[in-house]
Amino acid sequence: MITVEGLTRKYGAFTAVDDVSFVCQPGRVTGFLGPNGAGKTTTMRVMVGLTPPSSGRVTIGGHLYQDIPNPGLHVGVLLDASAQHAGRTGREILTIGAQTMGLPSSRVDEMLELVSLSPSESKRRLRNYSLGMKQRLGIAHALLGDPSVLILDEPANGLDPAGIRWMRGLLKGYADRGGTVLLSSHLLHEVEMIADEMILIGRGKIVAQGDKKSLLAGAATATTLVTSLDNAALDAALTAKGFDVQAAGEGLKVGTESVEVGRTAAENNIVLTDLRYGGAGLEDLFLELTADTQREAATEGVQA
Repeated sequence: MITVEGLTRKYGAFTAVDDVSFVCQPGRVTGFLGPNGAGKTTTMRVMVGLTPPSSGRVTIGGHLYQDIPNPGLHVGVLLDASAQHAGRTGREILTIGAQTMGLPSSRVDEMLELVSLSPSESKRRLRNYSLGMKQRLGIAHALLGDPSVLILDEPANGLDPAGIRWMRGLLKGYADRGGTVLLSSHLLHEVEMIADEMILIGRGKIVAQGDKKSLLAGAATATTLVTSLDNAALDAALTAKGFDVQAAGEGLKVGTESVEVGRTAAENNIVLTDLRYGGAGLEDLFLELTADTQREAATEGVQA
């Protein structure tokens, strides 16, 4: 379990993290979302003792990271996949990690196989790795000590679609076995698919947290995407009931819950070919809650 209590980190007059509190539970994947500069990485650095807090604290399993003996056996960390000696091979990096933790050399082979780095790839120097290979090696290093907690900053960065799917299955399986996963990512769709809990941060403050259902329940008006064998008739029936209906691709976007759309279709004997909850998705909620930050980022980009 990871417990963040009143965490604040200041750099002079600038507050990077402002009174942040949340809990990551065992057996669950927690997604940590926010625009660049929101405070995600700073929070994670405080968690693992790389950055001291200005106030508040973070405990892992009830202990400060610095007080955990042989922490690699309890906490797996990936904050920067390139933060290793560029002249060492992937196998050498894992071997040094295993020796530091007192693990047998066989653990290195197990991890290389787990992350699908071949024998020839493991002999390459890190400087010759692609970003995706560095991420796989970083995940292997984080899992080396078979920890109960994983803290991962943008682990899918650089992975191809197959790699992202692999990572998703790996982390879900890890959580299903009772592990605690804190996952930072800008790939909102991926987080939406994998995370049991989500924490949204903007300007160093938590702006929303909870599971997907509870977060989206408090978002903007529900929207349903629907396609039928007679979209014109369905449009007319829904409009007659007072629902806002707009064309959307091959179907319709309706401003109401999907159950109301299905009920209306059934009442009018209209066959549906697709019906899904489509509005106030995680991306919409994210952009809505961090709108001021997003606008500033866009302005800064234009000025640059």
